[in-house]
Amino acid sequence: MKEKDFLLAILITFIWGVNFSVIKLGLTSLDPFILSGMRFLLCSLPLIFFIKKPNVSMKYIITYGLLFGVGLWGIVSLGIYFGVSAGMASLILQFSAFFTVILAGLFLKEEIDILKKFAFAIAILGLTLIISVTDGSVTFIGLVLILVAALSLSFTNIIVKKAGTKNLFSFMVWASIFSPLPLFVLAFFTQGEIVFTSFFEHLDNTAIFSILFQVYPTTLFGYWVWNNLLHKYPVSSVAPISLLVPIFGLMGSYFIFHEQIGLIKILASFLIVSALVVNSFGEKIYLKLYGEK
Repeated sequence: MKEKDFLLAILITFIWGVNFSVIKLGLTSLDPFILSGMRFLLCSLPLIFFIKKPNVSMKYIITYGLLFGVGLWGIVSLGIYFGVSAGMASLILQFSAFFTVILAGLFLKEEIDILKKFAFAIAILGLTLIISVTDGSVTFIGLVLILVAALSLSFTNIIVKKAGTKNLFSFMVWASIFSPLPLFVLAFFTQGEIVFTSFFEHLDNTAIFSILFQVYPTTLFGYWVWNNLLHKYPVSSVAPISLLVPIFGLMGSYFIFHEQIGLIKILASFLIVSALVVNSFGEKIYLKLYGEK
């Protein structure tokens, strides 16, 4: 990979990691569902009027929009709102990689080999350590919500594979139009009409920054660059860099919110990142060392 592209990939993982803290900043002013709804409204408008619809079935576009906007980021925002720190949310969300393996086995009939099972076991140890954290950065309901979001992210991975689209930027823009309405409906049912009548009253500079950061650097720019890199280089060259996301997530939470990073969190991070490495590259490493599986 060229040095310029490598640095660009690092920048994207940094943006994605820090984004969890930016979400938390937005939650100081706005309801989590309103915050997420505004993100995806601006991801789609006005771009949808200028970008051609991807050549895939609408059922994939709609389902992706609901799962990615509501099931993933709406629930992540809710999980952070209910007490999971930004850093821990970025780490827990990595469980989507293991859920994706399970879903691929169920829906795509892909084999779940012994190395992937081993990786999942390591990740469970990491999750056990996260549950034992007592510094207030993890709550039970928040943890459950982030795991639900991770499961939603796994389903979006399956949808992308089933849809077979290569133009993921167009796919993202068109899918995003189906996220805001259900998010706004959830905001109404959970908080009432006050979240709408007082919206501009709470829309301070911090909330505006949070929304714009999530829309442009994180979603539109981030996914556009990342998908271009995936087309330009082998997946094996690009994918490992994404392992930096939870590291930047924890660092962002430390510097912005002064989250404590103790031994337990370091061990949990090490276990989960190690599990991701085994899950993604264990077979290649094994074959290189032993020549056969």
